[in-house]
Amino acid sequence: MEIAVVDDEKAIREHICVLIEEQQPESSIEIYAAGEELLASGKRFDITFLDIQMEGMNGIETAKKLREQQKDTVLVFITGIKDYVFDAFDLYAFQYLLKPIDEYKFAEVLERAAQEAKRKKERRVLFVKSRNLTLDQSEILYIESRAKKVEIHTLRRTIEIYGAMDELAGQLGEEFYRCHRAYLVNMNYVTEYDRESITLMGGDRVYLTKKKYGEFVKTYMWHLQNGGVSSV
Repeated sequence: MEIAVVDDEKAIREHICVLIEEQQPESSIEIYAAGEELLASGKRFDITFLDIQMEGMNGIETAKKLREQQKDTVLVFITGIKDYVFDAFDLYAFQYLLKPIDEYKFAEVLERAAQEAKRKKERRVLFVKSRNLTLDQSEILYIESRAKKVEIHTLRRTIEIYGAMDELAGQLGEEFYRCHRAYLVNMNYVTEYDRESITLMGGDRVYLTKKKYGEFVKTYMWHLQNGGVSSV
């Protein structure tokens, strides 16, 4: 479970981390002191705990940007005031917790949030706005950028749309890897790779940026060791 904790108060960040570690000891936790830091990281999280009153970009503004990057993170606001509750739920917040943190309430919310994150992982979809089309992510082999168009290669067909890779990447799960500026691959369907290319089930080959080779190998090995399904 990948979890982000965003709060400009160090003591609160540390307190939240302790509570998570007690209940979800196998989770990977990333901490950020500002919304800008979270967004700049570009990392995907199953659960995001987000303060609202922060210097610079506040939590509501951060959440709006975050939803553009990753629509399926389970978002939990933690704040000292009630005033933003309706703004929070407009952003599909999973829960709105008030400070000071009630440890029993936090434990209950974390348990439900983890269940929701697991449910989302079991069946993730990609929504293509330009076509009002919903695709099961598990059926996508890879995505290819061609000028102003994008080709989505699935197990059954290839779909051509007008769109941007970055927008699609923001919806995709952690099993997808950006191996080249023009390619996103589903690691579940990787059958072979070398320093210059990746071969997918069915025989299609896509470019692998040489400088990303080491990162890709580490990511792919981690993927296989943590429940990823190899198609070899």
